[in-house]
Formats: sequence, structure tokens, C-alpha cells
Amino acid sequence: MNRTALVTGANRGIGLETCRQLATAGLDVVLCSREPDRGLAAAAGLAGLRGRVRVEQLDVESAESVLACAGRLAADGVRVDVLVNNAAVYPTTGFFAADEDLLEHTWQVNLVGAFRTCQAFVPGMAERGWGRVVNVSSGGGSLDAGLPGPPLYGITKAALNALTVTLASTVPASVKVNAVCPGWVRTDMGGAGAPLSVAQGADTVVWLAQLPESGPTGGFFRGRKPIPW
Repeated sequence: MNRTALVTGANRGIGLETCRQLATAGLDVVLCSREPDRGLAAAAGLAGLRGRVRVEQLDVESAESVLACAGRLAADGVRVDVLVNNAAVYPTTGFFAADEDLLEHTWQVNLVGAFRTCQAFVPGMAERGWGRVVNVSSGGGSLDAGLPGPPLYGITKAALNALTVTLASTVPASVKVNAVCPGWVRTDMGGAGAPLSVAQGADTVVWLAQLPESGPTGGFFRGRKPIPW
């Protein structure tokens, strides 16, 4: 039976490329998008790959949306073996210019959304004795690096890193939980001047999604190498 990977925020950028690479490797993919039309349009470009691609409406900012998606998949007998928490927002507002609404929105997408999907899908991995969770974070959330970059983004990505460590210590060793910094990638978020292609940005995400039993857990990686929290 093929493994199935669910990728949030997957209708463009690193999320879409992650779906492409995983489906090329033979995994079935659940491509999640807040807007179903955009998800369907993105999935059309993945036709003919080894793995099947299913589009699901999923807004990580909504607990009801996450639970509804999980319910639809369960009803169809779809087991999520790999969870890639890629959905994110990147506000560039300065610390003192930001208001609580912007902080709450960033927090809900970048941290609480991953918390929701982990609660929905990781227990099944633990019960079945195999799973991979990849939280797409950023060097901007590294305390060691001083949280460089926009403040709300860095704060919430640091919290996502903390979620990664906590979850990794909570689940069996057969479920591997890691965070990744894709680097500066040419996406809508990264801009046209970024040095890395989306294929390069997705590489470590896909590597972590397919780790062997001997692979690491509870780590933070860039370019397939560990980096400090």
C-alpha cells in the first residue's frame, strides 16, 4: 500500500513542489488549499505522476476546516502517513506597528494551524506505528541566530520549532517529527531575487518526509544538515 502525504498550503510555491516531488517518488498526495479552485488548478499540473493526487479544501486557521478535512479522508479510508505543515503567512510589519489582530492571524496560521493538523493526523500515525511530520519553519525562527527578519514571523516560527521538539518527545520513535528551513527560495513569499529554486527549497522537506527508520527526529534542518534552534 502506498504511503499518503498531506501537504498544507500546497497550491503554489514550496508546498506545490513538495507535492510534485512526493508524487514523483510514488507517494499518494493530499494537496490542501484554502481555495478549492486554486487547489484543483495546481493539481492539474501534477497529472501523470506515479502517486495519485487528491485535492482537499483546508484552512488551517479554522479548527472546523481541519476537522472536516480529516473526517472526509477517514470516511474514504485515506490514512495520512506523512504530514507536511507548510501553510504560513509572512507579515513584514514592524514590532511596534503591528497590532494584536495581525499577531493573532500570524499565530493562528503559523503555529496553531500546525497544532491542529498534528492533533488530527498524528495519533493515527502513532497507532499504526509509522509516520513522518515535517514542519516548514525558517531560520527566521532560530533563537541561536537572534530571530532575524520580520518580528511576528520569527516569533511564530520559533514557536513552531518548540512544537516540533515537544511533539517529537511525545510520540513513539517510529513517528519522526522534524522542522526544516528551506532557505531563501524564489516564491511569492521569497521574491524573484532569492537564490534557490522551489525544487531546491522543497528538497529537504521531501527528504524528511521519507526518512528511513534510522533517520533523525526532533531536529531542525537546512540543506539536509542540522542547524541550531
